[in-house]
Amino acid sequence: MTAVLAIDVGGTFTDLVLVAEDGTVTVGKTPTTADATDGLILGAQLVADRAGVDLSEVTVLRYGMTAAVNALLTRNGARVGLIVTQGMHQVLHLARSQTPGPLVGWLNMDKPEPLAELELTAEIPERLRADGSIDQPLDAEATRLAVRHLVANGAEAIAVALLHSYANPAHELAVRDIIEAEAPGLPVTVSSDILPEYREYERAVTTVANAFVTPAVRRAVATLEGRLEEASWHPSVAVVGSDGALMTVKAALERPVSTIFSGPSGGVAGALSVARRAGFENILTLDMGGTSTDVSVCLDGEATIARETIVGDFPIRAASLDLRSIGAGGGSIAFIPEGIPGLRVGPKSAGSIPGPACYGRGGALPTVTDANLLLGRLSTALLGGDMALDAAAAEAVLRQLGEALELPVEAVAQGIIDIIDETMAGALRVMTVERGLDPRDFSLVAFGGAGPLHANALAILLGCFPVVIPPRPGVMSAFGFQETGHRASFSRTFIRRLEPAASDEVRAVFAALTARAETWFANEDVGDPTYRLSCDLRFLRQGYELEVGFDESELAGAWTETIIERFRAEHQRRYGFVPEATVEIVNARLQAQVATRISVAEPQSERVGDGAQALVRTSQIWSDTGWRESRMYTRDLLQAGDVVAGPAIIEQEDTTTLILPGYVGRVDRYENILIEAPHAHA
Repeated sequence: MTAVLAIDVGGTFTDLVLVAEDGTVTVGKTPTTADATDGLILGAQLVADRAGVDLSEVTVLRYGMTAAVNALLTRNGARVGLIVTQGMHQVLHLARSQTPGPLVGWLNMDKPEPLAELELTAEIPERLRADGSIDQPLDAEATRLAVRHLVANGAEAIAVALLHSYANPAHELAVRDIIEAEAPGLPVTVSSDILPEYREYERAVTTVANAFVTPAVRRAVATLEGRLEEASWHPSVAVVGSDGALMTVKAALERPVSTIFSGPSGGVAGALSVARRAGFENILTLDMGGTSTDVSVCLDGEATIARETIVGDFPIRAASLDLRSIGAGGGSIAFIPEGIPGLRVGPKSAGSIPGPACYGRGGALPTVTDANLLLGRLSTALLGGDMALDAAAAEAVLRQLGEALELPVEAVAQGIIDIIDETMAGALRVMTVERGLDPRDFSLVAFGGAGPLHANALAILLGCFPVVIPPRPGVMSAFGFQETGHRASFSRTFIRRLEPAASDEVRAVFAALTARAETWFANEDVGDPTYRLSCDLRFLRQGYELEVGFDESELAGAWTETIIERFRAEHQRRYGFVPEATVEIVNARLQAQVATRISVAEPQSERVGDGAQALVRTSQIWSDTGWRESRMYTRDLLQAGDVVAGPAIIEQEDTTTLILPGYVGRVDRYENILIEAPHAHA
């Protein structure tokens, strides 16, 4: 017997989903340990025991890696030496002209220090023109001296970002050969490998970021391999990338910057899979954990891919799911700012150690989880009873906060919940309303350890019903890892006016990208891919582009007319106008993917029921008008067709679902709970 195990290491909990050869699914959730790999092995053994399999029978491990994003956010990465074209010494410091805030934002702008110090930036004599032709040959001797200077001054990794190398990588490849000869074993990143696209600053900062996180990712992989060896467990390991797809360990080590959003991307992949089966194509996703919340928008059954993501203070150009992450989670700390009357919640989190006060691990600050417990929304045990909660400790820290605010303890707890709900709703509004999308046109898929507890209130704020609570929401990211396949993206800057005469050139560019993809997948040995093509288009003299997709078969026809019409329609939808101007192609893109899916349970037959067989007890829950009776259900005993009226609490091992007064939760054929107003169900 063989099995596939997916593991997502979060800031508070580590989630695990094991799928056996016969399709049986076993889940687990354990507190994240100080050394994440220790918790990984303990969790793997836990779910293997539950599934009744030996750990050696788990032959595939799909791993959500956090080493890259942690290194960037904490700035705890390598000392990077940067090699640039002569005259580009301060490319990272010049950056872009935009400043945060209104017109006078530059007055109080705290410009971040680049990831490569100016003292570790070396210019070399060479020059390429924008078309890739050589204006000045590479000076090999000067390059050798530059490399020696960087190494002597403590460079732990080197990034190479030469002018116009997207059009011709020859000089960068020659520089890489010199570095490998002068400093064997030193990590080297060249921009033509990482991002062969124009815009010098974004290409340089992405290349430097890749070099910056490379040692941290190498250490994380080495530690993981060491722990696997100690456990005498030798699975095939795949790392989840920021775009929600799998990468081999080799690919992750070469392009660690592509693993920055490893964990959150799995949640979106899992949510999309659940939503499509349930018949929902347009969804908002809410992944609320113990430390943070990630939100995204999915249109027409597909996740939105972002070509640029802000991580910390830096624009990283690596394909990732279009996510917005905020410091709002079950562990978010409530406090009164010094000198400012009123209550604030987050972004600081109590994490898992010491955690919320109710965890009983020494936490002495009030959190969202403490507030939910005091208001009767949580029972006094989590993880199927394995983790006891201390209600008295939660009340004590909340009462202390209430005394400072001169408010009853229930009002303080409700205020914490209201603030965190508005914070998450604000993030979803940024992803929808600010992009011309109406949240009322979407369903909300809520998951994560705390998402189902807050989803009903968020849907009321935004008007996005029904709320979809998947069968295993607390481990959705790990579940999404099981749903995804291997993927890689290839691109090339190719600036031309989009006229019929350019069609042959366009076809040649995409043929070259396809050849690169075929070679890459043959080397990775993960199967035969399918391709999705797109290009970045703009009107002549515009500064930014829109990505427009098309089928490979369309290249054979009147491609330019078709793609221009599609681009104009998207420009109208996004910005509300279409100028009379020539259209340019800027970048050609190809995404290659090898799909994989776990077996899906057959839909159940629905029958009329009220969930009485799953009713455990009644309890008291706080609402705006005071304490009132609520029913508490065990989710595993609910059946397709059951309709549960709020206020109600539905418990399961990995999360708790709250249905507010005036709403109902209906169990559909796929075991999802759909929360909606009673009239919507009728």
